[in-house]
Amino acid sequence: MTSKPHVILTRKLPDSVETRMRELFSAELNSSDVPFSREQMKEAVGRAEVLVPTVTDRIDAEIIKAAGSRLKLIASFGTGVDHIDLKAAREAGITVTNTPGVLTEDTADVALALILSVPRRIAEGNALLREGNWTGWAPTGMLGHRINGKRLGIIGMGRIGQAIARRARGFGMSIHYHNRRPVHAEIEQELEATHWDDLGQMMARMDIISVNCPHTESTHHLLSREKLEMMQPHAYLVNTSRGEVIDEAALAELLKVRRIAGAGLDVYEKEPQIHPTLLELKNVVLLPHIGSATIEGRLSMGEKVIINVQTFIDGHTPPDRVIEVMI
Repeated sequence: MTSKPHVILTRKLPDSVETRMRELFSAELNSSDVPFSREQMKEAVGRAEVLVPTVTDRIDAEIIKAAGSRLKLIASFGTGVDHIDLKAAREAGITVTNTPGVLTEDTADVALALILSVPRRIAEGNALLREGNWTGWAPTGMLGHRINGKRLGIIGMGRIGQAIARRARGFGMSIHYHNRRPVHAEIEQELEATHWDDLGQMMARMDIISVNCPHTESTHHLLSREKLEMMQPHAYLVNTSRGEVIDEAALAELLKVRRIAGAGLDVYEKEPQIHPTLLELKNVVLLPHIGSATIEGRLSMGEKVIINVQTFIDGHTPPDRVIEVMI
């Protein structure tokens, strides 16, 4: 590789991040911020030594094959890596990095906001007021449910799951979780958390379920119709992870008939498309994938990408090299 490798960014990043990349690398920017088509992506990987995609760019085996031998590093701007065919990248000798850790607190904040908003009908109340349909306070008006004393079931007790648990503890919730393996005993003790080996058993006993596991082959539709039907009718579901973890069509149907009390969603199975039934339901709070959308978070992500690229260029293993996805 040259001293200033050719780096192609697939989307517009914060100005300060792009400026630093131009200083350090031969960086090609996407000022229009229009996502690349498949043909544009193939053309880009054929020219780039380093590709900086985002979580909405699909870097599959066909795209990687188009890269030939020139592309050496995919430095993804984001935490999730389900948009990249890691096996194909490994076989092609391409290193993949991501930006873990910097979005933990931001995503946990949004998850807690949804945990509060759905049972207390915050969005519904806001709409009622703005539509001019509020007639004043009433003893039985806009009744929701308190979250103090409720059981929160966290699916995926990684960094974000633990950050949500700490926040939820402050609101008096009881913490339960399903993970591939129990977290360290000290963390369980700190959070007074209960581990469940059987996901279905946990879901059947929780008041609120928070989805925080990554999307992998093993977690695709982890919350199938069968699993969703195990939830209690008064329970709520929150998802700030990946939409593909849930069977969205089944969820929409169960919410419509109030088999599940409500949901708060920041991610969707076929983004940016959203199941039309979800858009019609008052018992659902919908956000446009803003879990990580803070200025501080985006700048930190950019810094991590730069460090990963520079470390790789210097001949060392990048600090955020992706080896395997942990659940």
